[in-house]
Amino acid sequence: MSIRLTLCLVTGILLGFYLDIAPYTPFMAILALLPLLYWFKKKQPREGFPYFEIVTVLATILVGVFVVGMDSSKGLKNHYSHHDLGKESLWNLKVREVLKPNSFSQRYVVQVISRDNEKCNGKMVLNLPIDSTGTKYQVDEELYVFSKPEDIKPPLNPHQFNYKDFLKKQGIFHQIRVNPESVLVHNHHTWTLLGKASRAREHIISKLKREHFGKEELAVIQALLLGQRDDISESTYNDYANAGAIHILAVSGLHVGILLLLLQFVLSPLERLPKGNTLKLVLIVLLLWGYAFVAGLSPSIIRAVTMFSFLAYALYLNRPTNSFNIVALSMFFILLVKPLMLFQVGFQMSYAAVLAIVWIYPKLQRFWLPENFIVRKTWQLLSVSVAAQLGVLPISLFYFHQFPALFFISNLLVIPFLGLILGFGVLTIVLSLFNYLPSFLVTGYNWTIKTMNSVIGWFAQQEGFIIKDIPFDAFQLILGYLTIIALVIFLSKPKWKTALVLTFGIVGLQVWGIWGQIQLTKRESLLLLHKSRNTVLLHQTGRHLDVHAKDTTNLNRIVRDYSIAERIHSASISELKNSYTIHGKSLYVIDSLSIYPENQKPDFLLLTQSPKINLERLLDSIQPKMVLVDGSNYKSYVFRWKKTCTQKEIPFHDTREKGFYVFSLEKD
Repeated sequence: MSIRLTLCLVTGILLGFYLDIAPYTPFMAILALLPLLYWFKKKQPREGFPYFEIVTVLATILVGVFVVGMDSSKGLKNHYSHHDLGKESLWNLKVREVLKPNSFSQRYVVQVISRDNEKCNGKMVLNLPIDSTGTKYQVDEELYVFSKPEDIKPPLNPHQFNYKDFLKKQGIFHQIRVNPESVLVHNHHTWTLLGKASRAREHIISKLKREHFGKEELAVIQALLLGQRDDISESTYNDYANAGAIHILAVSGLHVGILLLLLQFVLSPLERLPKGNTLKLVLIVLLLWGYAFVAGLSPSIIRAVTMFSFLAYALYLNRPTNSFNIVALSMFFILLVKPLMLFQVGFQMSYAAVLAIVWIYPKLQRFWLPENFIVRKTWQLLSVSVAAQLGVLPISLFYFHQFPALFFISNLLVIPFLGLILGFGVLTIVLSLFNYLPSFLVTGYNWTIKTMNSVIGWFAQQEGFIIKDIPFDAFQLILGYLTIIALVIFLSKPKWKTALVLTFGIVGLQVWGIWGQIQLTKRESLLLLHKSRNTVLLHQTGRHLDVHAKDTTNLNRIVRDYSIAERIHSASISELKNSYTIHGKSLYVIDSLSIYPENQKPDFLLLTQSPKINLERLLDSIQPKMVLVDGSNYKSYVFRWKKTCTQKEIPFHDTREKGFYVFSLEKD
């Protein structure tokens, strides 16, 4: 029953989010259904039509629509977006989350308390340029800023990370930019549990920083034990990702599961006392949530502790339970409180891995159970790793486009010692808080983390076993899971119907890939990208991509993202030319040299590198059908050119404002 209710809740969340339904309508519908639920529960005969079940399904779906509407809060009447955002106002904001800073700014997720002393709600991103004082605000601090919100721009180039969509799935629709010196801090703000948890974590980190840990080792310790990954270097993070061990750096189900096993073992003597099992359960749940508290109550730790709290209760009952029901119940309660978690990649991968372990691991153990103790334990670890990897494989390919082929070896070497690492880590934190952390423990723990980093780094260097740049779209994601599920069912209990579904999944993946390649050979496109201080043209002809740029350096990321999404097989980079002609359409490029085309009337005129020209006279001379400018031009020049084109009634495209431009190559 819990599985069905969870699926209904997920359906409601998806409907409410994508249809953008305000919470008032589903709330009134739920109130109307409650009497029907009570009536059908009392009057429905056992053999009759399942009115009660149908109404329960409908009510649960409506609950999903309601909770996602409340969480995003945009449909509420007092949401800040219903006010006039075109003018500067005095905003009272409360810091909810400290985001990882970039090279230019410190960023925060803030809760709106009021606008011009009028109460309202909603969330925004606050951007503060990094200043010389290095001022940082903590969770729960209240700030006053005088500014106006900005829309979050969609990606300016094709197949870039969609930051706007990412924030929308967290209920964030605008951002505010202010200078640090114009921020006024409220001295008498209220503290929430989340703020206290954040302060507790920062206090622990400050204690650990006083010890003689190495820089990289301390960064991994913070991530491993406290879920704080801001200090991890890019190279270390990439090593763990390439080795297939990135889950070790996120406090999640793996860590909490190991912690639960440790607590079960340490507190087992309590079972001898009267009501000892109950006392043991209470202590385990309290300690798990205490760990979640010192780890900052991040979304990943909350979902992990919630899930394993249900598991601890199942162990307390000491009776056969359906593991799927436990996982479904934890998901149900998490989404009931935080429905937008459904759209987080970490949430999806976490539950995909857990569900795969619960389902596939027992089947692998029944397939082979070695008598030798060492071989049996090795097989168990391999089974868990393989099951989890199968569960997250389609999601991983869809989001990250790579597969570490040596994941099972790296996990086999690290996970057996993870319990020891976590146990000593918790001991290290406790002793550091009491200022009684012996140097030999610091040295030993530092050496352990350093060794783990070295092992992971070695696996990451085996590039031949890291399959990268794998194109994988949403349709392949669905077919991938269909194929994996059918394969597991078929190997467990071969039936011709299951074989048919498995064949359909495999053939579907092949046909979809072949169809994509056929369509690719027919495709040709020319795009002007947006890149600051540079001009980039992409010319795709079938499987090949020609990149023309003023500055040919630092283009790997753009070429890689486009090539993966478009399934490009080969690419070449060359310097930008002044003129191009494709299928009878002409493009002329005027750069800082300000060389005019003579006796030409191009279809497109591209202005780059802020050329000093009289655009009005040039337009009268060459009469282009369209004018384009990119991110290499001064804003003041672009503003003047746009005004001129408007007066001349010539279409004008600014990549800084509108993003990339796709040229029409069809003949007029």
